[in-house]
Amino acid sequence: MDLLFFINSCMLGVGLAMDAFSVSIADGLSDPVMKKHRMIGIAGTFALFQFMMPMIGWLCIHKIAERFEAFRVFIPWIALALLAYIGIGMIREGIAEKKKGTDKDAGPGAESDTGTDYKNRKGKLSIKNLMIQGIATSIDAMSVGFAIAEYQVVEALACSLIIFALTFVICIAGLIFGKRFGEKLAENATIGGGIILIAIGLEILIKALI
Repeated sequence: MDLLFFINSCMLGVGLAMDAFSVSIADGLSDPVMKKHRMIGIAGTFALFQFMMPMIGWLCIHKIAERFEAFRVFIPWIALALLAYIGIGMIREGIAEKKKGTDKDAGPGAESDTGTDYKNRKGKLSIKNLMIQGIATSIDAMSVGFAIAEYQVVEALACSLIIFALTFVICIAGLIFGKRFGEKLAENATIGGGIILIAIGLEILIKALI
């Protein structure tokens, strides 16, 4: 483990964290009043999955290489399906919220409180959806097992830990970025976040096909 090993691990970490970074922006958009402990939990979840997947890939290469190679073809399709599932749900939720706000405004003498309702909402991202996002944004990292197949177990662990740390920092930055824009976009943020998730899934698939 020398300087080149560290640089290569950092490059892998940054590259693998880009999908999680984009999803973090979407999560920040959908919850602009997200608390710090929740941000740490979300970033930590993404980072944990990014740590585990390369190690799982490394183990697959050394134990069940042929089966893993066959499964690899389905990875981008799985990522698209998972992100589209969450994205469509967010879009539907956003449309329902906008409709609810419109109905309130339509009443005689009614005042719009959509912005207030939006700021008071907490815990928009459920644990279930967070887990799905974590899997979807990290499943392609299993393929890194091929790139680090020649590493010893200690080296593979060290590389995965570097990926974990970089993913955590990058996702925190994504959440902060998304929160700031979410405060400005207000009721349209949930719809925007859902669209971003679907776009990320399509990007993963197209990149794999090309």
